[in-house]
Amino acid sequence: MLRLTALLMILALPGRADDVAGEFDYYVLSLSWSANWCALEGDSRGSPQCDPARDHGWVLHGLWPQYETGWPSDCRSTERNPTRAMTEAMADVMGTSGLAWHQWEKHGRCTGLSAEGYYDLSRTAYDRVTRPEVFRRLTRPVELPAEVVEEAFLRDNPGLVRDAITITCRSGQIQEARLCLTRDLEFRRCGADVIRDCTLDDALLHPMR
Repeated sequence: MLRLTALLMILALPGRADDVAGEFDYYVLSLSWSANWCALEGDSRGSPQCDPARDHGWVLHGLWPQYETGWPSDCRSTERNPTRAMTEAMADVMGTSGLAWHQWEKHGRCTGLSAEGYYDLSRTAYDRVTRPEVFRRLTRPVELPAEVVEEAFLRDNPGLVRDAITITCRSGQIQEARLCLTRDLEFRRCGADVIRDCTLDDALLHPMR
């Protein structure tokens, strides 16, 4: 029993002890529905992302290097950290400069790219995905099956297949759409540890601020 417990703990680890910048298999592009994030934690933080004037819908949570199983994080890198101007320039798609810094520190270093290169690639990946306009037209909170969100992304992105996207939930609300991309930013099947779709039939989705 103790051996089984130890094995399960090892398998649950997110990355590997020998995470090396630039050595990974594919990317996960994580998109967060801003209004839900604000309702869950952004409002209590007083985050500028939640200002209605920002007009945020699906924001870029991050572009994450992945192994076929697990993911690298906090890799050592010889690249310089981003300047304040670089992180502030990402706030239009990431919500805040603080998130842009955090994503570089945890995930960007593992790409092997410079900070500028990582942000440029993240923006390119974000722009290549069509974020369904239907959710921007909501005027009140709605409860819907999480699979409806997935269907909308599939409909609006030719070439995207079910195993290349997963919808996550948190506290009964739609949280993120996570799309799997090759290192050349083409849609691809997600690793088995990423395909964990939310199965709620009544997930809450707030309208845009």
